[in-house]
Amino acid sequence: MSSYVFTSESVTEGHPDKICDQVSDAILDALLAEDPSSRVACETVVNTGLCLITGEVTSKAQVDFINLVRKVIREIGYCSALAGGFDAHSCAVLVALDQQSPDIAQGVNEADDHDGDPLDKIGAGDQGIMFGYACDETPELMPLPISLAHRLSRRLAMVRHENLLSYLLPDGKTQVSVLYENDRPVAIDTILISTQHTAKVEGIASESGIREKITSDLWEHVVEPATADLPLKPKKGSTRFLVNPTGKFVVGGPQGDAGLTGRKIIVDTYGGYARHGGGAFSGKDPTKVDRSAAYAARFVAKALVSSGLAKRAEVQLSYAIGVAKPVSILVESFGTGLISNAELTNLVDKHFDLRPGAIIKKFGLQELPQQRNGRFYQDTAAYGHFGRPDLNLPWEEVSEKASELSQAISSLLPKGITH
Repeated sequence: MSSYVFTSESVTEGHPDKICDQVSDAILDALLAEDPSSRVACETVVNTGLCLITGEVTSKAQVDFINLVRKVIREIGYCSALAGGFDAHSCAVLVALDQQSPDIAQGVNEADDHDGDPLDKIGAGDQGIMFGYACDETPELMPLPISLAHRLSRRLAMVRHENLLSYLLPDGKTQVSVLYENDRPVAIDTILISTQHTAKVEGIASESGIREKITSDLWEHVVEPATADLPLKPKKGSTRFLVNPTGKFVVGGPQGDAGLTGRKIIVDTYGGYARHGGGAFSGKDPTKVDRSAAYAARFVAKALVSSGLAKRAEVQLSYAIGVAKPVSILVESFGTGLISNAELTNLVDKHFDLRPGAIIKKFGLQELPQQRNGRFYQDTAAYGHFGRPDLNLPWEEVSEKASELSQAISSLLPKGITH
């Protein structure tokens, strides 16, 4: 029997890198809401008292970037002296945006392999590789460690926003270690939560007393509610529970660490459980295949698992800048497929249109901010881009495609095997 422990982490919306992701995606939302054809590659930097937005934007939209940035920072919770060193009302906001390179625009606007089909017209906005993954460990078909880590991060932010634990501040990280036997999760081995807090907690004088209170409160108000509906739950006394291991976490957010867009790509995807092509998502419009093709790869992988064709599926796509059709497609089922990886790959090639124009049209990626009151991508910028039943993400809706795949494979199954 093989046994191992796998660990994934998440961060809250107040983590410096996640502030940057949300600012970049809020800018993307605002531009696409006014002009769905906007080309955006927006990067954000935060440090003590400073937020800088930079990158390339080509758009007809008119956006008040400074007020938008302040609004995002305020909503996250950096809006008082308690936040320490970073305040939405007083931080400097610098804007340094240029236009997209005409060399890139030329290949995106008119694909090199364009043959008259309107969906061929959009070429990939860059070269690169993208991975999508799904497995049957959770109802949302995500690996359990990252799913649990996100649950804890979302709950940690919720109790802060609702003032259930008044001493909590915006910055925080969670980490979950899951014990596997024969590649199936069997126990939650360790939970780690590091959360920023005020220097003083009412009624408690010592640092050790503050840490003990935070530990007790987080188990009661975060861990237990976040995992209450799960068949596999952490067990008090047997699941190791670590809170603020350095002893305290008062200096946090951009005061404690500089933040950058795109530094939490593993948190954004599968928690390290699957491979990653290296491209970040936030601040990029849908012509950038780093984002749109990664969403499509998840859609394909989830459809394969949802259809019962595999218990685990990883899909790799690759693109060339200015070319519409993928350079390559590969499916890996890790020995769990009903048919071979080569047959799965052929099935995907036949049943999924993975050109950037087709992906954008299938998911409505350019119109979503307009359709959802000017805010869509910002909500994906914290707590993961996949396995989010709370967001109604179009690349997570696979029932129709899973049914299509189920009907298509009957002739491919070995004799005597039924689907």
